Amino acid sequence: MKCPCQCQAEAVVTQDSKAKPPTRVWVGGTLLFLAVWVLLYSQLPPFSAWLVAQFPITQTSHLHEALAFFFYDTPKVLMLLTLAVFLMGIMRSFFSPERTRAMLAGKNEGLGNIAAACLGIVTPFCSCSAVPLFIGFVSAGVPLGVTFSFLISAPMVNEIALGLLFGLVGWKIALAYLSFGLGVAIVAGWIIGRFHLEGWLEDWVRDARTGASRLPATQTTAVDRIKEGLTAVREIVGKVWPWMIAGIAAGAFIHGYAPADLLASIMGKDAWWSVPASVLVGIPLYSNAAGIIPVVEALLGKGAALGTVLAFMMSVTALSLPEAIILRKVLSMRLIVVYFSVVAIGILAVGYLFNAFFV
Repeated sequence: MKCPCQCQAEAVVTQDSKAKPPTRVWVGGTLLFLAVWVLLYSQLPPFSAWLVAQFPITQTSHLHEALAFFFYDTPKVLMLLTLAVFLMGIMRSFFSPERTRAMLAGKNEGLGNIAAACLGIVTPFCSCSAVPLFIGFVSAGVPLGVTFSFLISAPMVNEIALGLLFGLVGWKIALAYLSFGLGVAIVAGWIIGRFHLEGWLEDWVRDARTGASRLPATQTTAVDRIKEGLTAVREIVGKVWPWMIAGIAAGAFIHGYAPADLLASIMGKDAWWSVPASVLVGIPLYSNAAGIIPVVEALLGKGAALGTVLAFMMSVTALSLPEAIILRKVLSMRLIVVYFSVVAIGILAVGYLFNAFFV
């Protein structure tokens, strides 16, 4: 016969097991979520095309291009943001912000910039799509300069753009573009890191960076880590999604209505002012590196200087108005100005160097 205390303890255990789903339920649910995420993400192109087809507009109109861009990029960027923040939240349960900073800061910060810039090459994101990972890195406590190296490299240098450049202008120029693009990302990120501008992050980001891990390392379970990821999604995605949509809307308008002929007429001149003019013209525009290649080909066909065209390409991909709108929720306006200024100077240097050495 069991004593009353033993029966009472077993009853408490039974109630707890009924109240809390077992670990396999949480893990299985997470794997199911990831499978559904992959399935939905793979169906975004046909779904967005079907959605735009429901509107009574011609496929060659500017409005059609803008709507196609918006209906595709909005779920794409929000899904990337959710997944990146969820995974970063789980990773934060393994590594405290202090340990993360220790791994990448100090004497290893230069290596961190190089690693982040190289990571950007293999992530074929446009500037707005790279922002979710950038937010995840920042909130996890990765040094600010290292995160900027990734943010610059991801949209500006990728294998698709390099392949197109190789076929268009040859391997020497493609290799030079890769080298200069990585150089801008690494050096600009390192310079921003030297300024120690973490105080110019928004308050909620600073709180996320400085807050210690909420989970004791010795008692953390798989369920705790999954819950940590869900909490990160609720706290971060819940704050930035309106800015994401606003930035994508601006990018869709620019993508659909930007006058390509006017751009060619402005930058198709080999003059000293063409490089800074191309950077200024490129900032309000929005595209990924592969998407801007047709414009690059058109400008080169009209006699534009190579450095001018590549400076334009870099400014469109690495410095975009929609990107600034999205980053405004994470960075102060002062920090956005510093980021744009440092990268713009690097792009100007690349443009003039290309014009000097590739005639």
